[in-house]
Amino acid sequence: MLVSTQQLLGRAPKLFPEAPLSLSFGISPALVTPFMNGKVDVHRLASHAKDCLARGCRTATLFGTTGEGPSVGANEREHVTSDMVSLGIPAGKLVEGVIACSPEEAAAGTSRALRRGAHAVLLAPPFYFRPAPDESVIGWYSAVFDAVGSDLRDIILYHIPGMTGVPLSHTVISQLNQRYPGAIRGVKDSACDAEATFALIKAFPDLDILVGDETYLGRACAAGAAGSICGVANILPEAVIALAESGRDDHRIIELVQEISRHPIVPMVKALVAHVRKDPVWALARPPLPSLSEHSTTQAVSLLKPFGEVIKAVA
Repeated sequence: MLVSTQQLLGRAPKLFPEAPLSLSFGISPALVTPFMNGKVDVHRLASHAKDCLARGCRTATLFGTTGEGPSVGANEREHVTSDMVSLGIPAGKLVEGVIACSPEEAAAGTSRALRRGAHAVLLAPPFYFRPAPDESVIGWYSAVFDAVGSDLRDIILYHIPGMTGVPLSHTVISQLNQRYPGAIRGVKDSACDAEATFALIKAFPDLDILVGDETYLGRACAAGAAGSICGVANILPEAVIALAESGRDDHRIIELVQEISRHPIVPMVKALVAHVRKDPVWALARPPLPSLSEHSTTQAVSLLKPFGEVIKAVA
């Protein structure tokens, strides 16, 4: 059932803002990760990140779900991120994903990112032992935050229960926000549940609520969402920025996302990046994810046509 923003929030949003919405976070592509000979190709990754930033994205996000973060080890992530900075991408333009089960590993990754000067850290909950009650999830995050210590800042809690099996309830978010004042920047909501997203926006007006599902991103921004970390921004950053700043959903994006979702999502996004960048290396996923054939992307590629020619800002 479709639920309108007015029904969810109890008030009518401005569907046609007179000026672009001022988003406190903006759009950050959940960067796909290129692999060459089994290793992360840092030069391709840096070029792609620079391109997205040049085309209006505020930041770029490394090693989230779309970036196959759980398939990239801690040492490799550290080397790649350091090399990205050496290649001219300011650390302050990077959101670094940390997806780990042990508090020790999560704290180490978070500390390294924050000391490097990362814009923020996207921190997922532990995902192996589940179900995990709220008090245990709070305890895990508290152990991580305590280990990070005085460097703690700009944490984006990563709510993606379809992958982690561990939802972040309002209780978890509220308790952590109270225990660590000023440390929680926001929540990335990738549960793909519009009603739940609008409830988060209403419950936590002082946090940046970031929408992972591009199909209702416009409406969510009109209702107070701060922006998005999302996969389609790898492919069509200008279109994603436009729908977020206008507060209006884009039927072309909705059709594209629906088609992407009919396939393994990360490999399909990678295949579309390969198409746009005219570079088949981008289509290669790291096992256990499959790499998609060009034939399986035909319909998705056709849905890019209404956007016109996609021109890279950085070669």
